Amino acid sequence: MAGVRNVALVHGGFVDGSGWEGVYHVLKQEGFNVSVVQNPTLSLEDDDVVTRRILDQQDGPTILVGHSYGGAVITEAGTHENVAGLVYIAAFAPDQGESVGSLIAGFPQDGPQPPILPPEDGFLFLDRKKFAASFAADVAPDLAAFMADAQVPWGVGGPNGIVSEAAWRSKPSWYLVASDDHMIPPPAQRTMAERIGATVAETPGSHAVYVSNPTAVASLITQAARSAVAEGALARS
Repeated sequence: MAGVRNVALVHGGFVDGSGWEGVYHVLKQEGFNVSVVQNPTLSLEDDDVVTRRILDQQDGPTILVGHSYGGAVITEAGTHENVAGLVYIAAFAPDQGESVGSLIAGFPQDGPQPPILPPEDGFLFLDRKKFAASFAADVAPDLAAFMADAQVPWGVGGPNGIVSEAAWRSKPSWYLVASDDHMIPPPAQRTMAERIGATVAETPGSHAVYVSNPTAVASLITQAARSAVAEGALARS
C-alpha cells in the first residue's frame, strides 16, 4: 500500500512554525504535502482546536509531527480520523491525565534545567541569556540570538493542560531523541519513547534539532509516512 503523503508540523512553546522551514523544504522535495500549524500556545485546549482545524483540511491520511510541547498537542489532537501516525521530535509524550508540567516535575533534578522564568501576567519566557545554550546550542549564533529575542509568550495553560485521551495508544508513533538536548533530558526522551512504544531514532542535536538538522528530522518523518498503513491506522482510531 502506498505511504502517507500528507504531513502536518506542530511547533512547541516559545517559538512559532517558521522554525520548521528547513524540514518543510526537505519534505516538499520528497513530494509530501506539508502543512505548518501556527498554534497560539495559549492553552492545550486551544492548540488542540487549531491543530484539528488543519487536520480537517487534509485530503487524506496525515502524519502529525510535534516538537517539544507540540508533542502534547499531537497527543491530544492525534485522535483525529485523518491522523495515520505520530512523530515526536525531542517532544513531550504525556498519557491521559498528564501534562507537560507533570512530566517536567519528574525530570532528574541533578541535570540541566530549562531556564524558564517565573510567569508574567500568565505567560512564560526563557531567560534570553541562557536561551542559546539550553534551547539552540547547535544553531548558528546569529539565528539562536534571533530566536531568543523573538520568543513567543507561552501561556501557562499550555504546560498545565491535561491530556484527555492519548493518541499514541491507538496510532503508531515514532520518536527522534536529540542526544544533546538541555531542555528535555535525553534519558527522559528515551523513557517517554519507550513508554509509548515508538519506533526510535537518535541523533546528536540540541532541543532545536528541527532547525539545526532538518534532514535527520525529515528522514524520520519520511520513514513514518512510508511505514504507516493508512487504512489500518484509521481503523484503530
